[in-house]
Amino acid sequence: MASQEIETLASALARLPGLGPRSARRAVLWLVKRRETALRQIVDALIEVQDKLVECPICGNVDTQAPCGICADPRRDQRALCVVEDVADLWALDRAKLFTGRYHVLGGRLSAMDGVRPEDLNIAALLARVEEGGIDEIVLAMNATLEGQTTAHYIAERLEEFPVRMTQLAHGLPVGGELDYLDEGTLAQALRARRPVG
Repeated sequence: MASQEIETLASALARLPGLGPRSARRAVLWLVKRRETALRQIVDALIEVQDKLVECPICGNVDTQAPCGICADPRRDQRALCVVEDVADLWALDRAKLFTGRYHVLGGRLSAMDGVRPEDLNIAALLARVEEGGIDEIVLAMNATLEGQTTAHYIAERLEEFPVRMTQLAHGLPVGGELDYLDEGTLAQALRARRPVG
């Protein structure tokens, strides 16, 4: 049996996404064996992030500076704005290095079942950014779920009055995907979004 402090650490790690109780215990054992090197580095990094973590007042990203590194980067295309549901979506898209514009984090998606209404999301700030001008294209990068598509449709309706081009991410077959493993919704979307060959 481990001490109460070690069990508390394992329980805290088990709450992280992708880690269950067993994986958390393995992580604790790994950290305990490397307490002079890895454990100290992790503790120091966590304390530093905890002390400096802020939400970007412009886009809603999480960073250690305000505005965040993306909003402060003068090389970014200020005319293109990608709207995402969550910070994790922003980080995933930015990691791909394919979108050179800026972002806007909604902080969730509309959901009648969960009681999430438009006023619960960062939609008013999005409208204010577009109203300021200077944005030519808005990419609606919502997840391919019913709630994500409902959110994208709602935002598109709210932005109709502005002279901006609205696009959304394509949905369909994943690269390397095999047809017999895909669900009917993905197949239907792929067929609807088909394009000419060549």
